[in-house]
Amino acid sequence: MAVHNYDLVIVGAGSGNMLPVEEFAGWRVAVVESGRFGGTCLNRGCIPSKMLVHTADVARTVRHAGQFGIKAKWAGADWPAIRERVFGRIDPLHEQAVAYRREGSIDVFLGEARFEAPKALRVGDDEIHAERFVLAAGSRPRIPRVDGLAGVAYLTSDTVMRLDRLPKSMVVLGGGYIAAEMSHIFGSLGTKVTFVARGEHLLSRHDADIRARFTEAYRKRFDVRLGATVKQVAKTRKGVRLDLVTPVRCPGGRGGGAAGGDRAGPNSDRLDVAAAGIETDEHGHVRTDDTYQTNVLGIWALGDVANHVQLKHMANAVTRLVRYNLLHPDQPRRAKFTVVPSAVFAGPQVASVGVTEQELQTQGRDYVAATRPYRDAAYGWALEDTTSFVKVLADPATRLLLGAHILGPQASTLIQPLIQAMCLGNTVGQVASGVLYIHPALTEVVEQALLEL
Repeated sequence: MAVHNYDLVIVGAGSGNMLPVEEFAGWRVAVVESGRFGGTCLNRGCIPSKMLVHTADVARTVRHAGQFGIKAKWAGADWPAIRERVFGRIDPLHEQAVAYRREGSIDVFLGEARFEAPKALRVGDDEIHAERFVLAAGSRPRIPRVDGLAGVAYLTSDTVMRLDRLPKSMVVLGGGYIAAEMSHIFGSLGTKVTFVARGEHLLSRHDADIRARFTEAYRKRFDVRLGATVKQVAKTRKGVRLDLVTPVRCPGGRGGGAAGGDRAGPNSDRLDVAAAGIETDEHGHVRTDDTYQTNVLGIWALGDVANHVQLKHMANAVTRLVRYNLLHPDQPRRAKFTVVPSAVFAGPQVASVGVTEQELQTQGRDYVAATRPYRDAAYGWALEDTTSFVKVLADPATRLLLGAHILGPQASTLIQPLIQAMCLGNTVGQVASGVLYIHPALTEVVEQALLEL
C-alpha cells in the first residue's frame, strides 16, 4: 500500500474541482473522484438535460408553428444524433480535466474513497492523509421501494438521457422537477408519457397557483395519474406493467419506468464518514457550521453531500466560500444564503424565489400579492401566450419582496431582476419604477406585476 500526504484533499470533482486556484500554489493538493470529472451537473444532470430541453423546445416550436402562420411538418426525431450532440461534447471533458489537473501538479486519484480514520482516506491501494479535507462527493438518485421494480429495466435521471433508442412509451414515477423535465424532453420528441404521482398536483412544493397551472398544462400534454400509489411493477412481453388503483400499461417501448423524485440521496455513506467521526443528519447529509466546516476540525463539506438545497448554483456559491475559508482560516466568512432561487426547465418553464403565498398564510404574515399574465404584455401577444403569468409577493410595511413565482417561456431569465431585488434589499418601488424596462421585451410583464403590487 502506498501512503501519500497532502495539505489539501478534495473528494469529488464536480463543484469540488472548482476549488484549486492560483492561490493554492505551493500547497500539496490531491483530487479524488469515483466517477467522471464534472460530477452530476456536467455528466448526468444540469448541462446534458438542458441541452436536451432546448432540443425539446425546438421540437415543440415545429409542432406548433401553424399558430404563427408557418407551414412546418413534424417528421420525427433522430435520437442518436440528438444524444451525440450532447454527449459527444461532454464525454471528452473528463480526460481533459484529469490531464489539466495533473499538468498543474495536482495529484488525481480515480476510484471509490472511504475513510478509515479521521484524516485518513483509502482509495484502492492508496492511503491518503491530509491536514485538510473538502468533501464534495455529491449524491445519487433515490430508488422508490416498489414491489417488483428491481426485476424490470427501470431508468433513473443518471441513465435515461443515454438510452440507445427513443422509447415509444414511458412511465414516470414522481411529480417533481426531474420528472417534469425528463417528460418534457421525451414527450416532445415523440414518446408517449404517463405520469404516476402520489400528490394531487405536480411540482407540489411550489406556489399553489404555479402547481395548479403547471398540472393543468401537463394534463393536456400527457396521461397524468395523480393521487396514485404503485402497488407492483411487473415485466410483460410488450414492456412494463404498473399496478395502481387503476392499472396503467406501458406497452411496446424500449426503456421502462423512469424512477426518481425531487431529490437525491447524499453519498456520505459511500465515504463512510462515520469512520472519520463526521456527523450527519437524519437524511445522511454531512453536518456543517455556517463556514461549512464539519464537526471535525480541518474537514469541510459542500454541494449535495452537505446541502438539502441540491442546486448547482448553491454548490458554486458554497465552493467560493469554502475556498476563501481555506485560504483565510483566521478570518472565515459565514454563509448568508437567505435567497435561493430555483427553476424547472420543462414545458412550461417555472422559476421561483422566496416564500409561497401558502407559506405566508401558514405563518400568519401580512402580505400583498399581484399576478399579471404574459398576455398583458406586447411580447406575450407575439408568443400567442394565454396561460403564463408572473406572481409577486411583498411585505406591505417594509415594501420588500418576499417571493416571486413565474410560469411560462423564459421564466428562469425573467425572474433574475426579482432575485437581485431580494438579495440587495430593493423595495418594490425601486425595482418597479426606479429602472427602465425595455419595450416591448417580455420583461414588461415583470414590470407590470411590480407596478400593480
